[in-house]
Parts: sequence; structure tokens; C-alpha cells
Amino acid sequence: MTETSQTTATDETRWSIAIHGGAGSMTPETMDASAVALHEAALSAALAAGEAVLAAGGSAIDAVTAAVVALEDDPLFNAGRGAVFTYHGTNELDAAVMDGASRGAGAVAGVTHTKNPVKLARKVMEAGPHVFLSGAGAEEFAREQGVEQCDEDWFATEERWRQLQELKARKLGWFDDGLKYGTVGAVARDAAGHVAAATSTGGLTGKRWNRIGDSPVIGAGTYADDRAGAVSCTGSGEQFIRAGVAHEICARIRLAGKSAQGAAEAVLAEVGAMGGVGGVIVATPSGDTAMAFTTPGMFRARSDSSGKRSVGIFRQD
Repeated sequence: MTETSQTTATDETRWSIAIHGGAGSMTPETMDASAVALHEAALSAALAAGEAVLAAGGSAIDAVTAAVVALEDDPLFNAGRGAVFTYHGTNELDAAVMDGASRGAGAVAGVTHTKNPVKLARKVMEAGPHVFLSGAGAEEFAREQGVEQCDEDWFATEERWRQLQELKARKLGWFDDGLKYGTVGAVARDAAGHVAAATSTGGLTGKRWNRIGDSPVIGAGTYADDRAGAVSCTGSGEQFIRAGVAHEICARIRLAGKSAQGAAEAVLAEVGAMGGVGGVIVATPSGDTAMAFTTPGMFRARSDSSGKRSVGIFRQD
């Protein structure tokens, strides 16, 4: 199943933004009213951070960075503070950004002391000679560039620790394949018509062997191209990598003339045929935004300069 609603630009629409806090197994039966209210407020606050940039005439890349920083700082989401634990009880963080105007990109994987991994990914894009850094090397670069570091305890929360212990006690498999805790991301179109995308995650509860999912992989979990759009993904990373989801959606928009919604739904169907589930958000240079997901829910929000604004969690929202 997919969400088929789409925000469409008018002549007056000068900017648009969409964010997600992860696709997963949340339903009205598994989330009480207080949890729903907390998550909706957090999504609204992150959306507002991006809106403020765009409303002031700022760039899409600044807007998606601001929105994702807000989501990384909120322990409700699986990114930055509140990231899930690996099997060995550590937090390993991944993030990526991409600027549709230049197709400049930056990504990091397996960082453990960088407070906001999305800021480090941005610094890789703007100040480094490479696109993708990992582990100790990524954090050496972070220190050289003055990206804020923190003690690893900053990321840990009691709830995420409980989830790891539950996974181990119940012997649920190699890792949490129920995708309960998602990832975060943002896409935007600015007043100049440029698009950008950013994604950040703590990965899967109980992951091993320094596993890396699709989120920091340019073209899989994150992609932006002014000729087509910007995409941020959330879901079963192995299948999203194999399908090259973010780039594939943009390719279908640019080369096959598909709508953002149509391309998103078609590519997610291919992911489903591989045994994967998840969701995507898309922003196009025309100002449209689209959302699609094949899980019971996806934390999400979007708005544009015409005054449209929405926040949702469950399929019926």
C-alpha cells in the first residue's frame, strides 16, 4: 500500500519541504495518544526549522540540514540522540546530504562521537575532496573541520537500550527486521528552484559487523538533482541499496516523465518484490512534494509557501 496524496505547487508556491522520521510498524493500536502527540509535536518542530530557512529566502540545502539536525537532537527518533544500539551496545551513526544544483554530495558512516552526523556529511560535501567517509577517519576529519563532538553517552537512551535487550532476550534474529524505529530525512525546494536532500540514521537495532544501510549511500537512500527532484528514503536498507531507490525515482521523473508520486510508488513496488518495505519523500524543482510508504505508518510532515501544512503518522492520517 502507498499514500497517494500529493502536494502540488501553484504559481504562488516559491518553496516546499517534506520530512520523515522513519517508516515502520507503528499503528493506532501500538501508539497511545500521548505518544502520538509527542511525535507530532517533534515533527512539527523539525518542519518549522526547515520552513524558517526557506521563508527567509534560504537555500534548500540549508533547510534540509536544519530540519534533520532538529530530528537528530530529538531522542524520539532513530538518529543522533536516541539512535538504536548495535548488538555490542554501541551507537553507530550514518548520514548523507546532496545538493541538487551542483549534485555535490557528502556522506558519513559508522561515526560514534559526532553530535550531528548530518553536519559532518555537509562538511564532507563542502570542505573535503571525497564524497563518503567512515568510522575513525570520518571523525578525524570532523575534528579537523571543527564539527562538534560529544561523549558517546549523548546518544544513548534507556528506551533504546531496553529495545536491544528485548531483541536479545527473544532471539528475534540477526537484527530488528520489524523496522520499528525508522530513520530521519528531509527534502526541499527553495525559492530559486533548487532541491536538496538529507538523511540520518542509527541503523537497525542489534546490527553487527559495522553494517551500513541505504541512508548514507548516495543514490540509494539519498539523492538530489535539479533536473528531477530530491529523495530521502527510510526502510529495509539492503533492498533499497539493491534497487538504488533514490536515484531510480529521480531517473524515472527525468527520463520517463513520471510524476513524483507515480515514480515513488513504482519503485517501492519493486522493493516489495525483493522482500523489502519502507517509504520515501520527494521534492521536485516545480515545488511538488510526494510521499509513499508500504509499512503501516511513516512519521512525516510537509508544507509549502502557499500555506499548506500537514503532519501524519498512520496510513489514514
